[in-house]
Amino acid sequence: MKVTKSEIVTSAVKPEQYPPTHFPEFALAGRSNVGKSSFINKMLNRKNLARISQRPGKTQTLNFYIINDIMHFVDVPGYGFAKVSKKEVEAWGKMIETYFMQREQLRAAVLIVDLRHPPSKDDIMMYDWFKHFEIPAIVIATKADKIPKGKHQKHLKIVRETLQMVEDDHLILFSSETGLGKDKAWSAIESYMTKDKRRLSTSESEE
Repeated sequence: MKVTKSEIVTSAVKPEQYPPTHFPEFALAGRSNVGKSSFINKMLNRKNLARISQRPGKTQTLNFYIINDIMHFVDVPGYGFAKVSKKEVEAWGKMIETYFMQREQLRAAVLIVDLRHPPSKDDIMMYDWFKHFEIPAIVIATKADKIPKGKHQKHLKIVRETLQMVEDDHLILFSSETGLGKDKAWSAIESYMTKDKRRLSTSESEE
């Protein structure tokens, strides 16, 4: 996709604050500081549209970005940061669950993991949660520029096996620094754009 227009439209914590549109939506999930903001900026050809914080756990809302007036990226709060209070974790969990379960416009989840390390327990839990509720997942293995090219496939295999990924879900090598994987990421996202429902039927899943 050629992005010619993008901007943040709202930050929400409850359904009545979501944009009143019917555009397809793609939710970005990942642990704190994994690189979600860098992913957004690279995908949208913007340097600072999504603010990159040095303080993990800063994002506490669902941030909606409109793209080409036809779709939304939804940046959800990062998980797995120990210094966040239990009360905040519970509040964020409820907010995220409400979005994922109620938002009809959601087409797929984009789970961002760090290619340098095996997926964490929280990454596994998030992916399993998507699978339990039949939400398609696109897994982005970012920070590929930090690993020698000859070791990319080895690390991708670790990601796929650790998450126990289903065959239909995309696993894409990505670098926010070099742009590696950007076109493949857009192709995966666009493959879900025209689906009427976010949850795939059994017949679709087996194709």
